[in-house]
Amino acid sequence: MILSCAAVLFDVDGTLVDSTPLIERAAREWGAEYGIDPDEFLSDAHGRRTADRVADFLPAGQVADATARLEELEAKGSEGITALPGAVDLLANMNGLPYAFVTSMDRAQLKVRSGVAGVPLPQVVVTAEDVLAGKPDPSGYLQAARHLGVDPSACIVIEDAPAGVAAGRAAGATVVAVLTSHPREVLTAAHHIVDDLTRVTATPSGLRVVPAEPA
Repeated sequence: MILSCAAVLFDVDGTLVDSTPLIERAAREWGAEYGIDPDEFLSDAHGRRTADRVADFLPAGQVADATARLEELEAKGSEGITALPGAVDLLANMNGLPYAFVTSMDRAQLKVRSGVAGVPLPQVVVTAEDVLAGKPDPSGYLQAARHLGVDPSACIVIEDAPAGVAAGRAAGATVVAVLTSHPREVLTAAHHIVDDLTRVTATPSGLRVVPAEPA
């Protein structure tokens, strides 16, 4: 299947980079400090800004300090961070197709995790600090499209989490979901679903995708 587009907008964590071991370890230590069930916290944390998820559990006056503490714990190490299948090869072979990263991580987290995973950063990167509202709000994807000088409706968004899929849809983009962190049944809002990025190749005018087999 060929999907025409003017640019590709990639989510990072869970789509290009797997930071799951680090995130889970930090969340368990943080949850113990704040009396929060880490499994409940993690159940809807993926794809969202840390501060937005922390705000689901703590009063507004505690969110900034608690967010800073969780980010401090996440920054302690980089063990277990890897590139997801097909990510490095796809980025190395974009065939001139413009692309950007849109992530719920802050800029420091992105630099560390992408560096450890060997995922090169493009010129256009939109991080948590760059938007007033995180995913599922479309602000990040709209901003990335604007920086690339293309209409959001001419973009393909590649995502792994429901919040990100919703953000891409709200931006008016075509959304391709990868089954790297969530089951198919929670990603059905995406226009297309693939197993991972080994099933995606770039052409000068779009992406060639091999859809995942129906469950």
